[in-house]
Amino acid sequence: MRERAFAVLGDRVTGSRFLDLFAGTGAVGLEALSRGARSVVFVERHRSAAHLIEKNSASFNLGSDRAELMVRSAVAAVRQLAHRGDSFDIAWADPPFEIWSEGLEVVAKLFQAGLLKAGAPACLECPSKADVAGSLPPNLEILRDLAGSASRVVMIEKASTEPI
Repeated sequence: MRERAFAVLGDRVTGSRFLDLFAGTGAVGLEALSRGARSVVFVERHRSAAHLIEKNSASFNLGSDRAELMVRSAVAAVRQLAHRGDSFDIAWADPPFEIWSEGLEVVAKLFQAGLLKAGAPACLECPSKADVAGSLPPNLEILRDLAGSASRVVMIEKASTEPI
């Protein structure tokens, strides 16, 4: 699923500022860097997983200008990133499947806080049976839905507000 999603994102990844929420081992953010992302902010609340991100980042000799790790909840990270005036070209949220809706709430907060640039997508990795469309706030819309057998990646963007 991730490979398909990166194929769809294509050249948008090159030179991007990438936000990897619920980062786990950091595999998604590292993939973004390998595809030309300028920098990645990894967010992971579990210290043991964050240690793996540190270890994996060190093995690629990534400096603080290319990779930043925030060890805190995604909600706290969004609040801090907004406070310091950050913005991103692409965001990825891969929460544990049993709390996928928390990931959708964090994605909504990204848009609400202005952390995603105009036209920037947020990718939510979730179970294939998750009702993302039925849970989406009205100001957001699904750009692409890459469904698989057990999981899917839903690309979400701010809804266009052009008058009819």
